[in-house]
Amino acid sequence: MTGRALRLSRLRRMAPEERGGKAPEARGGKPRRRGAQPKVVALGGGMGLSASLAALRRITGDLTAVVTVADDGGSSGRLRDELGVLPPGDLRKALAALCGDDDWGQTWARVIQHRFQSQGDLHEHAVGNLLIVALWEQLGDHVQALDLVGKLLGAHGRVLPMSAVPLELQALVKGHDPDRPEDIDTVRGQATVALTPGEVQSVHVVPHNPPAVPEAVAAVLDADWVVLGPGSWFSSVIPHLLVPELLDALSQTKARRVLSLNLAPQPGETDGFSPQRHLEVLGRHAPKLALDVVLADEAAVPDRESLTDAAKRFGAAVELAPVARTDGSPRHDPELLAAAYDRIFRMHGRIGPWR
Repeated sequence: MTGRALRLSRLRRMAPEERGGKAPEARGGKPRRRGAQPKVVALGGGMGLSASLAALRRITGDLTAVVTVADDGGSSGRLRDELGVLPPGDLRKALAALCGDDDWGQTWARVIQHRFQSQGDLHEHAVGNLLIVALWEQLGDHVQALDLVGKLLGAHGRVLPMSAVPLELQALVKGHDPDRPEDIDTVRGQATVALTPGEVQSVHVVPHNPPAVPEAVAAVLDADWVVLGPGSWFSSVIPHLLVPELLDALSQTKARRVLSLNLAPQPGETDGFSPQRHLEVLGRHAPKLALDVVLADEAAVPDRESLTDAAKRFGAAVELAPVARTDGSPRHDPELLAAAYDRIFRMHGRIGPWR
């Protein structure tokens, strides 16, 4: 048995609080009654993960977000470069998405998302980024600090980084330089990859084989459902599969796994991608990944048969549902997405108690 497999085996045998997680009563709630609600872990980053969390917090009180840490642009990139910290931006967005709909929750969501506007060094820094980094420096513990921010906000769930080291995303891109459309170049940095005019062939992270945060691994192993996506495919969704301990946990967990597809291709990163092509590139990066359900907006799937065939390669069924906002924008509606998740959890979940 390898060292990584041995660690996973030990984590599975531990109680949640022994794994580095928290028992429900330790988080200020009552002991969890089995069958009452599903334990859900959502993996991703950016606005895609925020959309998923805003929906999931409406249907379960046992929710954990595992967030990518490869961002290198904007306020996050500046803090990362100056202080050597994890990029806090996607973690901040996840916390904001978990804020409640009451005055307290919405006020704090606006505060941590607020960006300063000035002619000086504070320009475009987000309040939440500074708060998170300050607590990291005070406490010296990524997880404890994020738990404390979540408590302050009254967040309806927990936010964890997928790795405790900042990652650099690198991609092989065909035609990144428009003057050399057939050449394949290595493009470095999440912000650059996300906006490349070329065709992304594959991505990897540096350092290779980064360590996962133990609490994130424990959450996946202990989940009833794991939700992957939506979000920027190469820079927010696939990176979770490049952390070996997380991929092992996704393979070994007894949880059901649902992949939530995007509403439209992302300009640059996945320009021209069909829904089934999103699945194909996911499979190339994680050939042994198994899924149970692929969720897509019914209006975004012109060829259901091809998507069904692509999903079968993962062992998954396709569920189509109206999950987009009605204003025509390629954004998920939290209420509609919550209804779709709830239906999937009920239709594809186990009979009786969740565990």
